[in-house]
Amino acid sequence: MYQPMDLSIIITNYKNPDLLKLCINSILNNVKNIEYEIIVADSATEEVTEMMMREEFPTVKFFSFTENVGFKKLVNTGIENSSGDYFLILNGDILVKKNSVEKMLEYAKKDNTLGMIGPRLLNFNGTPQDSCFRFYKPITIMYRRTVLGKLPFARKHLEWFLMKDYNRKEPMDVDWLMGSAMLIPRKIFEKVGPMDERFFMYMEDVDWCRRFWENGYRVIYYPLVEMLHYHGKGSGKNGFFYSIFFNKLTWVHISSAIKYFLKYRGKQNPRISISN
Repeated sequence: MYQPMDLSIIITNYKNPDLLKLCINSILNNVKNIEYEIIVADSATEEVTEMMMREEFPTVKFFSFTENVGFKKLVNTGIENSSGDYFLILNGDILVKKNSVEKMLEYAKKDNTLGMIGPRLLNFNGTPQDSCFRFYKPITIMYRRTVLGKLPFARKHLEWFLMKDYNRKEPMDVDWLMGSAMLIPRKIFEKVGPMDERFFMYMEDVDWCRRFWENGYRVIYYPLVEMLHYHGKGSGKNGFFYSIFFNKLTWVHISSAIKYFLKYRGKQNPRISISN
């Protein structure tokens, strides 16, 4: 039975029970004074993860899949089974800090033009991660995933893509946010719709943010709140030739990018008309 509450925290996980445990405990220890539920959607579930959830977190809603169904399916499953007026979507490798969730939720409730808000993400050693971006151009994929990105003209393009001209001291409208931590109002989600399941991996967060903008809702980077993120880039290792010919994740990224560019072929950045 649907029972409304402030927040549904939806955690997506893939074969990483140790970090998932840390993530859940960080929520239980640091999120206070909010009525919330925790939902875990797990891809290619392993026995160790299933046992941990059953024995250590019996009150957490747990949805498992025998196959690797991709990020978008986990997110959509979590939302379909949620009750919150807002969703906080987290990767299982995120640790929330004290008051971080409360501050984001408070900010979101004050702005009815907000469609999505994301925090500043930090490495576990405290250094900042890039987690807000401008929309991709086709060449961006190649520069990001190969050693071509070290060339001077490529570095300039990547600085533009990574928004290096933004000091990250105050909240700002951005094209898109990394999908590792996103807070979304349910009423806005119901207008925009779920993640596009044609994207198995990569680009689903880019596409989703773009659809929020297309529907007239802002995507906001909120650096006044911080969360820790154990983030590893798997598709650009070992240089150009290895990435292009042998790294499966690079090809998955390229495949998703092709779908994305075909979907939005000939369309201008939807943020331009809204921001103006």
